[in-house]
Amino acid sequence: MSIRAIDEAPLSRFHRKLTWACAGGPFLDGYLLSIIGVALVGMSGELNLSTGDESLIGAAALVGIFVGGLFFGAVTDKLGREAMYTIDLAVLVVGSVLSVFATETWQFVVLRFVLGMAIGADYPIATSLLAEWVPNRHRGRLLGVLILAWYVGAAAAYVVGYAIAEIGGAGAWRWMLASGAVLSGVILLMRIGTPESPLWLVNKGRTADAQKAIHKALGRTVPIEQLVTAAAEEQSAARGRFRDLFQGAYLRRTLFCGLFYMCQITPMFALYTFGPAILGSFGLGEGNSGNLGSALISIVFVVGCIPALRLVDRVGRRPVIVWSFALMVLPLAVLGGGSALPIAVVIACFCAYALFSGGPTVLEWTYPNELFPTAIRATAGGVATSISRIGAAAGTYLLPLSLDRLGIGTTMLIGAGITLVGWLVSFAWAEETRGRTLAETSALPGRSPAATDRERDLERS
Repeated sequence: MSIRAIDEAPLSRFHRKLTWACAGGPFLDGYLLSIIGVALVGMSGELNLSTGDESLIGAAALVGIFVGGLFFGAVTDKLGREAMYTIDLAVLVVGSVLSVFATETWQFVVLRFVLGMAIGADYPIATSLLAEWVPNRHRGRLLGVLILAWYVGAAAAYVVGYAIAEIGGAGAWRWMLASGAVLSGVILLMRIGTPESPLWLVNKGRTADAQKAIHKALGRTVPIEQLVTAAAEEQSAARGRFRDLFQGAYLRRTLFCGLFYMCQITPMFALYTFGPAILGSFGLGEGNSGNLGSALISIVFVVGCIPALRLVDRVGRRPVIVWSFALMVLPLAVLGGGSALPIAVVIACFCAYALFSGGPTVLEWTYPNELFPTAIRATAGGVATSISRIGAAAGTYLLPLSLDRLGIGTTMLIGAGITLVGWLVSFAWAEETRGRTLAETSALPGRSPAATDRERDLERS
């Protein structure tokens, strides 16, 4: 199903405001998932944390993201994008405040798990809402901006963590955790008043509400008859059942979205969570100065995303993801040389990996939102996020153990192998969706021409 008033609308102030509000969630995600890596340095000494304790605290949020994405994506498809859009931010505020007063390992693990659930919920909520509002020709770029915000948040976490560690003294790590509550509150205010997705409203048969939402946001009046016809088309496209994701062609798409996502972020999350420790293993940036090195890496990740944002809408999704994964393997393989590598080579490899990862990074949320219909779009995004976090949580938990027992070189080679799997998955299953409506990108292969014709007639009306 497609609504021409949305698909062909010029980029407006509403779209920009919505993009920034949606990007606030990924910004917080990057910030909250990275600040814990900085805070752990002070926490370990003050609370006498073991390596196992650190691993549990570092991985708890990723396990929470798995649960949150798996459960709340489906809830979002049932209850709507708008309601869930602010509730998850409120949870981030409360969880960040409570973290300041935690004193035991189990308390941090529980709170990080809850924060992770809210983060996992926000991924399908914010991305599906934005995907269903933005024009076709800008969809890939604007969804990619959300990922860009993640890296900006991660870089901000390392800079703020460095500054607080320098001036805060004993217990500074609590102020680091408290900073997340302030940022969450600001972004929560930004999101208040965001309209519901017209596609979701139409899918639920609420055509009058969809008409009002479009008029309020874009200043366009769509004939109610067109929306009624669109509702019939949309409701026949998919039944909205969770198990639909694991049947037929949707199964391949579900596996593709989840596996390439997992192979992209498993090494990356480990690098972010334990960035200072990894740099220290190479003899670069021991102590608090390692946080500035991690911030620099985050900035390079941002730089790597910028050309990818343009290429996904100009060159296409498939060539960008396939070539990027292939190039990402190379620097990780070189880092397999271990601590004997010259510092210049280490820096060059980290920067190269960050630059090359821009392709699959900006497509993490684009593909799940384009390959599935409205009835199961958020569910699919949540499932893809959950699959990705299986590897991310395992990698984050095992990375400090791998550094201790296998060494930095072998650890980097394992990361290269995981990335190579991501290339194989993308080469085999990546589809091209550039320049097409959500109705066209989510249509199953072999769908009857009559259905496509009806959608095109709807767009022209």
